[in-house]
Amino acid sequence: MSVRKLKPVTPGQRFRVVNGFDAITTDKPEKSLLAPLKKSGGRNSQGKMTMRYRGGGHKRKYRIIDFKRDKTGVEATVESIQYDPSRTAFIALLKYSDGEKRYMIAQSGLQVGQTVVSGPGSAPEIGNAMPLSDLPLGTVISCIELRPGQGAVMARSAGAFAQLVAREGKYATVKLPSGEIRLILVTCSATVGAVSNSDHQLQVSGKAGRSRWLGRRPRTRPVAMNPVDHPMGGGEGRASGGHPRSRNGVPAKGFRTRSRTKASNKYIVERRKK
Repeated sequence: MSVRKLKPVTPGQRFRVVNGFDAITTDKPEKSLLAPLKKSGGRNSQGKMTMRYRGGGHKRKYRIIDFKRDKTGVEATVESIQYDPSRTAFIALLKYSDGEKRYMIAQSGLQVGQTVVSGPGSAPEIGNAMPLSDLPLGTVISCIELRPGQGAVMARSAGAFAQLVAREGKYATVKLPSGEIRLILVTCSATVGAVSNSDHQLQVSGKAGRSRWLGRRPRTRPVAMNPVDHPMGGGEGRASGGHPRSRNGVPAKGFRTRSRTKASNKYIVERRKK
């Protein structure tokens, strides 16, 4: 994986840094694993705008990803590594020994032709999924379940990884990408290895139009609004806007929004770093 800096042939390419895509092996997705993706443009069922600054964007199909990895004990061969417009990570097309094909989130270092397997008793090798009870301590993992059988919900974006720190009784201690240390049931599944496309954070869009392709409309600065529209609006001339806060008045820097009475608080050993 690498990034390329473009020659500034046009103003939009002056600061553009693109993905090298050297890990991608094909640009043709598997048709049987595509689904339509309907856009809402930030509107609800009544057609009213409930989410601002959304809309437009390039038309795309959704790739159906197997987050559960519940085809246990059946070996699968990695047929190709592909780009997915719906996520930052690359995806891998698996072909199982019984002929079924599925997509999974590609781990960094996963190669075409490699064999992966899921389920208890699997070897702790890159791309293999297994319960936390089967993983050696210190293993770098990703695509982690929070409830057994739920499917992966944590550490799924480009370059993300967690680490299995300890195990005691029915709980495993996992250090998450945010820095939070949390208890997770040992029966929950995780995939060995960090998520692919770690260079995603080095990309630079180069121009505003590229944000429009991603479905993001221009965002109005709160200090440019009126007091009726935002807590930071109003004032004579170019007022600073006061303390940074959201449209609902929630402070933006350092304010803790997690509920003190949340049931899952007891599973958090150490909060994420500020």
